[in-house]
Order: sequence, then structure tokens, then C-alpha cells
Amino acid sequence: MRKTKITLLIFFCLINYLNVLAQYTEQINSNRPGYSIGAFSVGKGVIQAETGFEIRNYKHNNYNESKVNGTVAFLSLRWGFLFEQLELTYDGSYMFDKFTNNIPSIPIEKKRSGFLQNFMGIKYLVFDPYKKEKEVNNYSWKANNGFKIKDLIPAVSITVGANYDPFIEENPYPYGDLFAIFYRPIFNRTLFYTPPTPSPLSLKGIIATQSHFLSTWVFVTNFSLKKYLSDFVEKNYILTLTHTFSPVWSVYIENQGIISERYSDNFFRAGAAYLVGNNLQVEATVAGNTKSTPSHISLNAGASYRLDFHKDYKDPRKIEKKKMKKEEKVMKKMTRKTNKKEKKRNKRARKKPKQ
Repeated sequence: MRKTKITLLIFFCLINYLNVLAQYTEQINSNRPGYSIGAFSVGKGVIQAETGFEIRNYKHNNYNESKVNGTVAFLSLRWGFLFEQLELTYDGSYMFDKFTNNIPSIPIEKKRSGFLQNFMGIKYLVFDPYKKEKEVNNYSWKANNGFKIKDLIPAVSITVGANYDPFIEENPYPYGDLFAIFYRPIFNRTLFYTPPTPSPLSLKGIIATQSHFLSTWVFVTNFSLKKYLSDFVEKNYILTLTHTFSPVWSVYIENQGIISERYSDNFFRAGAAYLVGNNLQVEATVAGNTKSTPSHISLNAGASYRLDFHKDYKDPRKIEKKKMKKEEKVMKKMTRKTNKKEKKRNKRARKKPKQ
């Protein structure tokens, strides 16, 4: 029983210590397997790569079941620099596909490729509710793990940056529309209509929130404005709920909505992640959408790895504890010396003959 109490005490102290750190964690903090980004950075001095591949199948009901079968490669690079709250980030995704046009009597197939995203930006944590030390109750598991309304107060970060595609004129996926070849605005449905060429540079901003509750649950929200300065600005939201049910396994569900004059959609995803080590995570995801213009099914697998050059955090409690241990050690040493001298005096006193 005493062993169990000691184990629980160590566990709660560790959780409390991680809350004080806020940014850096002993284990890798990845945005994968979902599409949302967390509010926290990787931590100062940490370089992290998150990569994966996704097999996608699309079918468009309005274009005689024309379809797209493709593979998307993802790469995200994150670097925590200057201070804990700041992160420089790169997000890229590149697609290779086979497009089948079923409108003619004889289907036409074409191989295509291009950027879906080529973004670089900076993320900054503007509010951290976990910064203040949480009081640990060493005698009540329920007090430490029970639901509290204040746990729903989220950490908040802002990410701003730009998306740049140097080959935008040849990109077959303008504004993320995989069936762009068929695009005709309602007032320009003629064979001679030429859609506007997308700008190679557009701006993007994201507000991310992150809440931790009941010890094993994390809720992340993203609200973003993409393709700003282009002809079709895109609004986007992502809601992600993650549950950790063991030290190495976690599962998640996610909903993403895209709203734009050019392309709108609604996606649902579910997946799992496995922690191989403190610096390596692997994961897989399955996804689908709710419409048939086009319908979408995908399978995603990937991994995240970090190079950890983070300097140890100087926890005031640890410093104080170390100081107390040192003082205790000195006191014990002095006590031993005093006892030793006392024993010698007593021994000499016993040997001295009585007068």
C-alpha cells in the first residue's frame, strides 16, 4: 500500500512539473495524426519533423463520376527558438494523382502533380492557463483527476505566415480544387471561360486553442483564414478530441470544415498514435467526407521525430529540494561527528580510575 502511495505521489509530481514547463515535454509533442495544430510549441532548442503519406480517392457525382486517385506526401518542420512560447514552422503537402475524366464517351486519363500547401509561418503562445503551479492532493486520486470547470480554459496561440507556390500557373489544384478543370462560375458557363490565375503568394492565419481535462483527454480547436489576398479566401475550422488510454497509445477523432466560394467540404477523421520512444511517434488515420461533389476516402500513415537540444528547465522546487538535501547531508555529517566525539568522551570517562 505504501509503495502504491509513493508511486502515485511521483506520478502527480511529474504531471505538475510538466504543467509548469507548459511548452517543453519529456515526450514528443506532435500535431499528427490529425490536421489540427496544438497551441503549444515544441520547446526552445527542439527541432521536430512530422511526415506522412496519404492515399486519397475522390469521385464527383456532378461530372459523370469522374475520379481522382492519388497520393499526398506531407512534411512539417518545427523549430522552437528564442524562447519557449515561439515556434518557426513549415507545412508542405504535395500530391501525385491520376485524373479520370468520365464526361466524354471514352474516358480520358491524365497524370498530375502539384503543391496543395507550401506554408511557412511563426506560432506564438499568447495565453497559458497551465503556467501557474497546480496544487497536488497527495491523499485523493479523485481530487487530482476529477473534472474541473477551470480545466476547460484553453491555452491559446496565434500562427501567421504565407503560402508560396512558385509553379502556381501549372498547378492542377488551384484553391485546393481537384476538379478545377470543370470549374465554371454560374454566370460564366461558356466553353471560352478562362478562370483567373491564382496568386503565387497568399497569407494564412490560425487561432489554436488546447484544453486538457480528466488527465487523459485533450481538446484542440483551430480557426483559420487561408488564401488571403487571393480571389477565393477560405475559412476553415478543425475540432480534435484525443484520448490517451496508456503511456504509449492514444486515439483521436476530428471534424474539419472548409468554407469558400470555390471549394467547400466537411471531413471526419479517426486514428491512433503509438509512442515508440520519447522522441519518436508513429500513427495512422482513416478519413471521409459528407458529400458526393466530390466524395472522399483516404488512408494516412506517418511518423514524427525530434532532435532534442532543450536545456533542462530550472524548476524552483527542484532547486529548493536540492538545497534542503544538501543542508540535511551537512547536518547528518555534523551529527555523526558530534556523536563520535561524545562516544570517545564517554569511553575515556569510563576508563578513568575513580579517586
